[in-house]
Amino acid sequence: METSLQYPIGNLEFVESSPDLRRKWIGQYREAPGLLRRAVEGLDSARLQTPYRPGGWTVAQVVHHLAEMDTSAYTRLKFALTEEAPAVAAAKQALWAEVPDSRMSSIDHSLALFEAVRIRWVDAWEALRNEDFERPWKHYRLGLVTLDHLLQQYAWHARHHTAHITSLRARMGW
Repeated sequence: METSLQYPIGNLEFVESSPDLRRKWIGQYREAPGLLRRAVEGLDSARLQTPYRPGGWTVAQVVHHLAEMDTSAYTRLKFALTEEAPAVAAAKQALWAEVPDSRMSSIDHSLALFEAVRIRWVDAWEALRNEDFERPWKHYRLGLVTLDHLLQQYAWHARHHTAHITSLRARMGW
């Protein structure tokens, strides 16, 4: 049961990319802000401070996390497009979730930031040529990966965390 609470849409599994799959994933970037807004719509401060699973982050922390990680990861795209196989620093996500602004129940600014960054992601992804998706960058855990990897990772990431919220709401009858 714990796995389904932690990974409600399953683990990320990278697949061989294609132009059709890229369009699908870019569409997921485009729709993610609206899905996240609907997921948190009407939640009061107490519900925003509810962990999505035992030992997990609160709903507010999840929203802040999405905005922060998208902002951070967007720079990976830029580095990979402008440098040769750059090594890009990774956030210590568990620690970021504990800093004071990540524990606030006010999520309005993080929702706006997530939406703005997602719009920029879509603009950037749609401007790339097919060969650009093969540009490499160095992932802190996986080693050398491509922009295709980044595209898939963050298409999944938003769906993954939004499902944390929607599955909590369903379990709690909110």
